[in-house]
Amino acid sequence: MEIKKLVLKDSEIEERGIRSWPVWSCGVERFPWKYDSEEHCLILEGHVVVETDDGSVELKAGDYVIFPEGLVCTWDVKKPVKKHYSFF
Repeated sequence: MEIKKLVLKDSEIEERGIRSWPVWSCGVERFPWKYDSEEHCLILEGHVVVETDDGSVELKAGDYVIFPEGLVCTWDVKKPVKKHYSFF
């Protein structure tokens, strides 16, 4: 399962209504996670390394990320993170 990381233009963020999505935040910590449905998120602040069996993906402010349904991973939050998110 692949984590998709994109960079969206401001116009794409507006078109998708991402700024109206809920906000989730977390301090520096490390925790396991499993995605029960596909999640799309826009990282607003922070630095996170998401580790999977296939390797790791580094996330930072400005990244638009798609986590596939069924993904099992570990979040390693290096700097407090804040993100808009939505499940599909």
